[in-house]
Order: sequence, then C-alpha cells, then structure tokens
Amino acid sequence: MDYSEIMQNLKKETAFDLYRLQVAITQELESPQRTRKIRKRLKIGQQITYFDDRENRLIKAKVLKMKRTKVLVEHIDDKERWNIPFYYVNVDSVDTDISVFRKRRLDKTQLSVGDRVGFQDRQNNGIYGEIIRLNRKTVTLVTDKKHQWRVGYGALYRVIDGEKQDPNLLEGEIIDF
Repeated sequence: MDYSEIMQNLKKETAFDLYRLQVAITQELESPQRTRKIRKRLKIGQQITYFDDRENRLIKAKVLKMKRTKVLVEHIDDKERWNIPFYYVNVDSVDTDISVFRKRRLDKTQLSVGDRVGFQDRQNNGIYGEIIRLNRKTVTLVTDKKHQWRVGYGALYRVIDGEKQDPNLLEGEIIDF
C-alpha cells in the first residue's frame, strides 16, 4: 500500500469525510475475524515489530501473552511492557514510511523518534540533534551536548549520518572530468 499517495488524497477531503472514514476503519480493525487472523500468526516468545503512533515508527518487541483483543509485548530495547491491540502488529513486515518528495518542509508524518535532524537557531548557527518526542506542532530534540530544544516541524531538515549505513545512501566515488 502506498501510504504517501493515500496521504496526498486525504489532504483534499473534508474533516467530516476523514472522521467518517476513521469510524469505518476502526470498526474494521476491531472485527473479530481480523483479530483471529493476526492471532493465528503469533506465538509466545516471537519477535515482532509494531507501529507506535506516538513515536511514528516501528518498535521491536517480543510477544509475552495473548488476550482476547490485545497482546502483551516487551520492547527489545528497554524491556518496557505494553498491552497493544492485535492490529498494531506488523505481521506482514510492510514498509511504514510516508515520504512526500515534492514537499520542502518536513511534517509529523515524515519524522520518527530517533531521527537525526537539524535547524538554524536565531543566530543562524546550525543545531543538530536526535528527536526524542513528537508533539502536535513541534518536536523535542536533544543535541549531542545534551541540550533540549522544541522546534516547529517547518524549521527542521534531515541530517543523514553516513556512518550509520542509511539505506537511502549510495556508495560511490567522485570522478573528475
């Protein structure tokens, strides 16, 4: 499913149309048939990923217990435990990124907790850091010097760290003509 294309189409709709669609989608997500299908594909101890809407990214976790409508998982990184609905689980390992290439400014759908970003402060100095929280209108980021900043989405730009083997980077060599 091309989430970017869907987002572009949804921007044209009215708030009421979006609300009505949300109600229909919620009813479909919570249907017992869908829950059973997902439940059959999970096992206790299985490592999974699920989408966290607060961090806007996939979280790696382990299945601890399955209940009627929720699954108890433990995060691989920090060992926190969460009860999540079955439909949060990315059973088909789909790509969850939403990228709008025509846009110059970043928005909440294009960023995740842990992303490296930068911005210009009031003295035109480049400030770089890692996103630790996505807020409604701003992100909270922490710099390498442990300073926290709240910055509007429109002021941010991506910072690509070549050392982290970003899948969007190509390895090559510069040839002078």
